[in-house]
Amino acid sequence: MSRNLWLNLSIALALILIAAFAGRLHKWSWPRSSQQISHPSREREETATDPGSDESDSSKTEILVRFRPNVSRDAIERITSRLNDEVEDRIEAVDGLEVIEDEDNESADEVVAQYRALSEVEYAEANSEIKLDHEGAGKHMHANDELFFKQWALFNHGQDGGKSGADISAMQAWAVTRGSDQVVVAVLDSGVDYTHPDLAANIWTRPEIIKQYEDEDLTSEGAVDDVHGFNVVDDNGDPMDDNGHGTHCAGIIGAQGGNETGIAGINWTVKIMPLKFMDADGAGTTKDAIEAINYVINRKRAGVNVRVISASWGSTTNSRALEDLIRKAGQEGILFVAAAGNDHSDNDAKPHYPASYELNNVISVAATDRNDELTSFSNWGATSVDVAAPGQQIVSTWLNHGFEEKQGTSMATPFVAGVAALVLSTNPTISIDELRARLLNSVDAIPSLTGKVASGGRINAAKAVAAQ
Repeated sequence: MSRNLWLNLSIALALILIAAFAGRLHKWSWPRSSQQISHPSREREETATDPGSDESDSSKTEILVRFRPNVSRDAIERITSRLNDEVEDRIEAVDGLEVIEDEDNESADEVVAQYRALSEVEYAEANSEIKLDHEGAGKHMHANDELFFKQWALFNHGQDGGKSGADISAMQAWAVTRGSDQVVVAVLDSGVDYTHPDLAANIWTRPEIIKQYEDEDLTSEGAVDDVHGFNVVDDNGDPMDDNGHGTHCAGIIGAQGGNETGIAGINWTVKIMPLKFMDADGAGTTKDAIEAINYVINRKRAGVNVRVISASWGSTTNSRALEDLIRKAGQEGILFVAAAGNDHSDNDAKPHYPASYELNNVISVAATDRNDELTSFSNWGATSVDVAAPGQQIVSTWLNHGFEEKQGTSMATPFVAGVAALVLSTNPTISIDELRARLLNSVDAIPSLTGKVASGGRINAAKAVAAQ
């Protein structure tokens, strides 16, 4: 019995000692853990709110100085003290390299000159500002649209075998402007799906102060309620797309940007006027094109600020009537952007209309790929084709509220029309001659386009809106 008692007491004593020791360990470790978790954040808060802190430190002049190998630390301290400066940081990886902070509010050039005059100094230089080194480094606006990573034409960082910078510098342009709902771009095509979630907010709606469209020959039954545009195929006010081509072009110009949906248009905000003169098979006539342009001119005269027509179509037929309508559109202050064609031929030798009309409001557009090369299908022309734009593997809006990838000078054309709309958003009174010159004089010169397009380059949105 006594043996069991002593055994129990021994076990109890051992448990007490273990518990006490564990408690001591807890006391040893807890303050350290508490300090690691809590103190850094508290120090950051105190640094941010301490009224005694010197908030002007960030504005002090800083320079980089490398002292010669035989100059000691004490000597460096004496030199900086004599010049009323302070060693802010020692760059350990390079012997003698110091970050010097000036305490006298002198300029960087003045401080650099002081140190360069010393025999102890190997070199001294200002602490220069560094900017992001992508195309058009500087201020930019990134789109959060879910398919933006596929839109190499707007931001090409070399994805999918592309060439970094082979894009229209859209993000730099967006730092200046992302478009305006006061600018109307007419998409002369197969119509537009004006209910598409990525387009609906940017579809033109006829203001109540503008009368409904009337054409005695086309609308014998009275005015057409052209709430969103005009359908020449059926002579009514419903330009709904049943082919997809027009919807794709419209998205390039003005799919709503920054809405976390689909793609970003060149213009996050704009007004797209749908014009349907091609049927579900993509077939149309010169007459229907003329009637559609006539409608645009009518709406312009009625007070609608239509400044651009995007025309991603054409033929080898030289219609003087079509030329006359496009010329008249120019006289009304409307730029006409047209596709150069997809026959891989020289438009100087074999014209492609309407792109080949020699009118001061026409811009003819060739297509480039993600490496800034003329595509294998694109037409060209040293004098008759004005500029190039991305036109291969272009993702944009499509029928049934979808998105698809297409290629052609049809896709390149709305890039130029879209950049024109960006320019108009910041320069609403710019003339057609000035607008055309701005677009063609602000291109990125591309060696492969020399002798292929008159401007020798690919469209650049940032330069066009003076962001570069």
